[in-house]
Amino acid sequence: MKKKSFNIIIAGVGGQGIITLLRILAEAALIEGREVRTSELHGLSQRGGSVRAHLRIGFKSSLRSGKEIYSPLISSGQADMVLALEICEGLRASPFINKGTIFLVNKKFIPYSNGLSEKEILRKFKKISGKIYFVEASKFCREAFGQEILAGIFLIGFAATRKLIPFQIESIQEAVKRVINKKYLRLNLKTLELAKSTTEKF
Repeated sequence: MKKKSFNIIIAGVGGQGIITLLRILAEAALIEGREVRTSELHGLSQRGGSVRAHLRIGFKSSLRSGKEIYSPLISSGQADMVLALEICEGLRASPFINKGTIFLVNKKFIPYSNGLSEKEILRKFKKISGKIYFVEASKFCREAFGQEILAGIFLIGFAATRKLIPFQIESIQEAVKRVINKKYLRLNLKTLELAKSTTEKF
């Protein structure tokens, strides 16, 4: 049976720009005429607290009659992608995955008291999915622009360029122009270009 939607969990901690990423991807879906449903927040949105957002994209044009997606929430085992801005938070989203789920993970580790080590978490990832991309997004953005907050923009540029998400990179670029404040627009667009041009293997 043909899938009716593409479901993305965006996971991270407060202060990493998760809601901005949600708005950009939802806007890209609208630009391409797709049906889209989102949930705002699941978790603690204050800086450093666990945050999770849901994005569901219908494959059928939103201009056609009838709906393909109703609830904005992704059910257990139904995520097509987990886009994680931090390693631990990516692992916490594992109840939503299935064998075909793509993990796109920013290789940033925030240690928790009495928590697993980074090596232990990476081993667990390898057991739960064969489609994992660990990307040094924070490192790239820090070295290029001095700002790790751009890591999420880097990840969606990486995903669109490599066809991991059902969007054209041009739609992502246009969505960024519509969502991001003009003061920061040039920097965000340069981050997308950096993601497109990165040749490092993952």
